[in-house]
Amino acid sequence: MQLTAEAESWPLAQAFTISRGTKTHARPVVATLGDGALRGRGECVPYARYGETVESVLAQIESQRAALESGELTREALQAALPAGAARNALDCALWDLEAKRAGEPAWRLAGRPEPGPVTTVYTLSLDTPENMGRQAAANAQRPILKLKLTGPEDLERVRAVRAHALAADIVVDANEGWTPEHYRKLAPALADLGVTMIEQPFPAGEDEALDNLDRPVPLCADESCHDAATLDALVGRYDIVNLKLDKTGGLTEGLRLKARAAELGFELMVGCMVATSLAMAPAVLLAQGARVVDLDGPLLLAQDRDHGLRFEGSLVHPPEPALWG
Repeated sequence: MQLTAEAESWPLAQAFTISRGTKTHARPVVATLGDGALRGRGECVPYARYGETVESVLAQIESQRAALESGELTREALQAALPAGAARNALDCALWDLEAKRAGEPAWRLAGRPEPGPVTTVYTLSLDTPENMGRQAAANAQRPILKLKLTGPEDLERVRAVRAHALAADIVVDANEGWTPEHYRKLAPALADLGVTMIEQPFPAGEDEALDNLDRPVPLCADESCHDAATLDALVGRYDIVNLKLDKTGGLTEGLRLKARAAELGFELMVGCMVATSLAMAPAVLLAQGARVVDLDGPLLLAQDRDHGLRFEGSLVHPPEPALWG
């Protein structure tokens, strides 16, 4: 077994802004495991919000080189060898990909899942002025689900502008931890009146107890507060939906566990992504089957996707071909 890990940079079609800042490039890390004849790949996105950098993720991947190249590090052993996060995601998904290619079987079958079908993804509108977000909505009014990045001031005006230009679209909003309880009390009922069907992570992770005394006129989704399956119990009664991202679970192996545990606890599921290429989205399509909300539009935000990328028909995303992953 041979391991390589490389940082990449993919220009975005246009600058993308959330409450924490603006980016013009996606900067994923790709881990490749090869045995000479076959190779498996996994893509992750280091996220500063969780204390990750490209350099730290590459170092974590490198720390497993000896165990990987000797064949000692199985997917199950990897769960203990690295914490949940981007580095483990890249290696876990690369191991799944290589295992599928060695077996001549698709990853979904190895995982004991039904054959995946196409799913409808949201299309995300970058945080901007109400006027500019209205223009973004008008340009994408044919899409069935729009996701709005919000931040606090002028959020109601932003949603009104989008609704005015996309009358038929379902709307979900993501505050990225940017609201206060006072802001929430004012906004949530008004967003319900505008037909918003989900609010994602209104408050900073670690402050979820503030939701204990607040009404939920719109279903709430935990993102930054939800990482691996062990984080779910603390969210019961506070959120209706949890956002499963492979870069938070640390790969497909733990993602499958989180999905099963979330169902046991009565949560609905959102399957999300970072801004990245189709290689990062491919394993998530497996998890997105039956999810209430699918947010796998990362490749649509790029100026160009990688070869053999996922096939999109508008907002419909098809499962990956083996040349990409799995």
